Amino acid sequence: MKEYDLLVIGFGKGGKTLAAKMAAKGKSVAMVEQDPLMYGGTCINIGCIPTKTMLHSVETGHDFKAVMSEKEAVTKRLRQKNYDMLAKAQTVDVYTAKARFISNKVVEISSQGDTKQLTAKNIVINTGVVSNVLPIPGLLESKNVYDSTQMQTLTTQPKTLGIIGGGNIGLEFANLYTQLGTKVTIFDPQDRIFSREEELISQMAQEYMEEDGISFQLSSTITRVKNDNDKTVIVTDKGDFAFDVVMYATGRIPNTKDLGLENTDIKTTANGAIVVDEYRQTTVSDVFAVGDVNGGPQFTYVSLDDFRIVYDYLMGDKSYSLTHRSNVPNTTFTNPPLARVGLDEKMAKEQGLPYKVNSLKVAQMPRAHVNNDLRGVFKVVVHEETKEILGATIYGAEAHEIINLITIAMDNQIPYTYFQKQIFTHPTMAENLNDLFNF
Repeated sequence: MKEYDLLVIGFGKGGKTLAAKMAAKGKSVAMVEQDPLMYGGTCINIGCIPTKTMLHSVETGHDFKAVMSEKEAVTKRLRQKNYDMLAKAQTVDVYTAKARFISNKVVEISSQGDTKQLTAKNIVINTGVVSNVLPIPGLLESKNVYDSTQMQTLTTQPKTLGIIGGGNIGLEFANLYTQLGTKVTIFDPQDRIFSREEELISQMAQEYMEEDGISFQLSSTITRVKNDNDKTVIVTDKGDFAFDVVMYATGRIPNTKDLGLENTDIKTTANGAIVVDEYRQTTVSDVFAVGDVNGGPQFTYVSLDDFRIVYDYLMGDKSYSLTHRSNVPNTTFTNPPLARVGLDEKMAKEQGLPYKVNSLKVAQMPRAHVNNDLRGVFKVVVHEETKEILGATIYGAEAHEIINLITIAMDNQIPYTYFQKQIFTHPTMAENLNDLFNF
């Protein structure tokens, strides 16, 4: 059995960053990743980087073949960069193998029939999530049915695409393929998209997407998926719908099924998420879980923050933990993008806070006219007494950038009145924060 200072299972953002940092301090590190196409983790290979690369490529006028080629070039380059970062470090061993716990601190790795056992002073589980598969008859048995990962490997552009699930992933892929010229239909059992957002935002988003050519079958129940000659058919209570390709985007669940956790004292939740404390430590001392696998928000930047927590802990500094994580922004890269942080008006009202709101239509913003994109609205919620910003919904061009400015202000308890006199460059979308916060 080989022993290390640190053993990381899964080459994701939190784990790889911790491995590199510990190696730089001269610690012996083992990185185990079962899939050579996943060096660097989900974001680089099958998540935010490739999908945003594809979106950018489409927006620059590229066709399907060029979009896929550019996506592959970017992911391959970043994958190699991340592999080299660890593989070339003197104190790091990178294993391309499947890992499975056989006891609390012993991990068996296997590859092509060969097995060996590893142990470490500290072990980090960083295995991410996998696609959630709903129990729809025929879903996995039918041809031309893919999840979001498999959709990125298509060699031929479908003329028609049915997407099961109107969440963030489904909506982003709908936007991408619609811009490529594919006819897209989204199926969802709920009566509106962006159901967690205020109805105004939900309605605007659906209208914009319908204007772009996306169709919706909401409040629909899917009873079966089947093949009919060369078509894939989604059977619903509203009729049958035939497509070249069907994609299911029905959420993602922690990837812990085959980790052998039953051989340990590591506890999991009902959906397989690993239970952790404020320092991301599991119910076994010196074994940690970072990133999506611990059931937190499924964002790369949250995994990076998990790294910060664990690294400080291993360095003997417990001053930063999950209790210090405050506002986590998020963006759905539809067209236009939708970003949000903190509370919306409904939440503030439910909590009985003394709040007030203000909104500003994108059509009123000078930069929007320069961009020739007048879609969307900015909306903020503030505390009427303390002047703190409680939350913001930014729907429009550059939303994914502007939300970060507001998050910084919230984290540092900067009163909303600060933005009233802040000097911004012109013409920009950010300068509209002057008017947005001018109550």
